[in-house]
Amino acid sequence: MSDAMLTELTPGMAIPYGGDRITRVPADLAARFQAGDRLVVVQETGALLHIPAAQHLAASAAVARGHRAFQAMGFVSDAQISAFFEAFAARLEADEPWAAIAAANGEDVEAARTRGRSTTRLAVSEAMRRDMVAGLRGWRDSEGGRGRVLERQNYPGWSVEQVVAPLGVVGFVFEGRPNVFADATGVLRGGNTVVFRIGSDALGTAQAIVRHALDPAIAEAGLPEGAACLLDQADHAAGWALFGDRRLALAVARGSGPAVAQLGAVARQSGLPVSLHGTGGAWIVADASADAARFAAVVEHSLDRKVCNTLNVCCVVRERAGELVPLFLQALRRAGERRGHNCKLHVVEGDEAALPADWLEAEVRVRRAEGDREEPLVETLPLDALGREWEWEETPEVSLKIVDGVDEAVALFNRYSPQFDASLIAEDPAAHQRFFEGVNAPFVGDGFTRWVDGQYAFNRPELGLSNWEHGRLFARGGVLSGDSVFTVRTRARQSNPALRR
Repeated sequence: MSDAMLTELTPGMAIPYGGDRITRVPADLAARFQAGDRLVVVQETGALLHIPAAQHLAASAAVARGHRAFQAMGFVSDAQISAFFEAFAARLEADEPWAAIAAANGEDVEAARTRGRSTTRLAVSEAMRRDMVAGLRGWRDSEGGRGRVLERQNYPGWSVEQVVAPLGVVGFVFEGRPNVFADATGVLRGGNTVVFRIGSDALGTAQAIVRHALDPAIAEAGLPEGAACLLDQADHAAGWALFGDRRLALAVARGSGPAVAQLGAVARQSGLPVSLHGTGGAWIVADASADAARFAAVVEHSLDRKVCNTLNVCCVVRERAGELVPLFLQALRRAGERRGHNCKLHVVEGDEAALPADWLEAEVRVRRAEGDREEPLVETLPLDALGREWEWEETPEVSLKIVDGVDEAVALFNRYSPQFDASLIAEDPAAHQRFFEGVNAPFVGDGFTRWVDGQYAFNRPELGLSNWEHGRLFARGGVLSGDSVFTVRTRARQSNPALRR
């Protein structure tokens, strides 16, 4: 076995992947690659990921800090962890630290706008501040879980028990949403540690949160240095390096679909368990037994803002289309008006006849991340594009499909959607049962789709919501929260010293 190191790449060099395929090194990658750099070959796609030495060293150092902190967390009391959450919350609540955080965020927002980037989730607000504080105090008041006995078997002379224990260092890569800090530090509640990497859009905000609130709270509570640390690198390569470090116990990623899928692939081929949520978009299906008023209300209230659980695709059964499609269009328009904007509709090719002529002929001003522009109110899309998630700013944007029945809608969801969030509007209990059994979604409801949120549904800040696009999750649900991150240790207690087998 050779232990030779890769020191250079040449243009056109053949790189095998997936067991039976080859990709070739492009000239620009060959020119950039230097001795000490690393090359990750994504076995699922053949993508060649270049990790410069500096990015690898930064990620390795951050994980080392988290690992040292984890080894010390066993000697930290639950009361100290509670004190950390209170200290973190208090600093976010205090005006002086928050002013510094808000100023840094203002610079991030302005820079993102200049680059034509979306800022709807980036900008901090008083509501976000309150939610972060409430989430941290929720963790303060929750039970730690460490040492909880799940099961005990008693035998003559001895016993054995299954005990909840911390999992380890959690690697967390997330998009430019500053409030995620409060969610992700929840892993400390169970004695774990966390290494963050945030998207470049929000890096300045993240640095300010660390400097003015997170690090002081860790020190005040007496938690080990590095218990929650920021990988202070804007380059995507730092995230790849982080998720390739086998000292992590869990890799968590949130953000855009392709980026998260790539991060997940890197982690999986490194042998790490993953929790991914990158592609969202909820589906609503209107059954033949749907209550019309309920359907209209559910559509409107599923479009209040663009997040992962926002309505993205609506399926209406053909026999009720004449009645329900006009209500759907009215609800879509109201959702836009509530935001002070228009709306945008995509209809699957062949279903245009379900729409009124004035919709098909109209033009509207649509707000995009790069600015407002005139577009057709309705555009057609091919059936195989039905799962595309519409990333809108202020103009609600959805797809419409007319189906012969709920079974067809279920089949379309299972084939084209990211298999995330599905809701059936029906008055028939049998239809709901059939829908629940057939649709391959972790989150299934009978009303508005925006309930899918760990804080809203379970009163627990979430690290992420995992879909089933890459298969069902082993032994857990789709909501990953701080208290979901644990392992189980087995402990024996022997009262009879003469015990033998």
